[in-house]
Amino acid sequence: MSDQIQRFMFDQTNVRGEIVTLADTYHEVLSRHAYPSAVNALLGELLAAVALLTDTVKLDGTLSIEVRGQGDLSLLMAESNPGGELRAIARLSEEGALPDDSACFRDLVGDGQIVITLDPKEGKRYQGIVALEFDTLAKCLEAYFSQSEQLPTKLWLAADGQRAGGLLLQRLPDASQNQDIDAWERSVHLAETIKREELLGLEQREVLYRLYHEETVRVFDPKALRFGCTCSRERMSHALYSLGEAELKDILEEQGSIKTQCHFCHTKYHYTAAEIEALIDDPGSSAPVIH
Repeated sequence: MSDQIQRFMFDQTNVRGEIVTLADTYHEVLSRHAYPSAVNALLGELLAAVALLTDTVKLDGTLSIEVRGQGDLSLLMAESNPGGELRAIARLSEEGALPDDSACFRDLVGDGQIVITLDPKEGKRYQGIVALEFDTLAKCLEAYFSQSEQLPTKLWLAADGQRAGGLLLQRLPDASQNQDIDAWERSVHLAETIKREELLGLEQREVLYRLYHEETVRVFDPKALRFGCTCSRERMSHALYSLGEAELKDILEEQGSIKTQCHFCHTKYHYTAAEIEALIDDPGSSAPVIH
């Protein structure tokens, strides 16, 4: 089963949908970290969600979802771009104990908020924020669409540490008089019958057939997805420069050089004292990468 996302539409309706399946991408994310099983499952759901949202908003840039919690899991973040590259990370609270494998979404994150950032290649950056008021990630994201996009949207997400999957339905505005006015309620009702093992284990077209074989569904060509990190020497240099000259010089005085790495892919970056001095003078300078 390949990593891909597939769009579909119901003819003569204002209802559209997407279905996503992830295996290799999910494995690549988990292989770089050692999270508890419950966190691994949530990361899979978030990866599926960020792929669905990126394709939904059709953004020429990056889209990220951050779950900022006050529980044992303080941060859950996933990022996607139109090229089909995904990455994700989690951060456990320093004070919190390792969460139980059976812990659910709200058990892990507690109170907090979801921040969705749209960062286009051209134009202004946009952020939408919703409170964590529901028991699942899917329901919290539905609240975002209701509040920020004002489009009725339903999400089904699943992950088991090996595979991740998701289904999204959305009702578009401006339905014509010739459209099926009951299509939204009917399509959601049928999607509610999807089983977790079906979303994770079946081919996408088989899932759609099982749910909607009595509907007229137009299925588009799938889009491939893969793990990919957007870190670079330039971005890391910018992050270091933002620390300020005084702090950079304090680190150099203590350590003689600066070594850092990307939290997503673990690519290591090494800056000598001379390179840091050059960075202070010219924020556009960069440094060698150690893989």
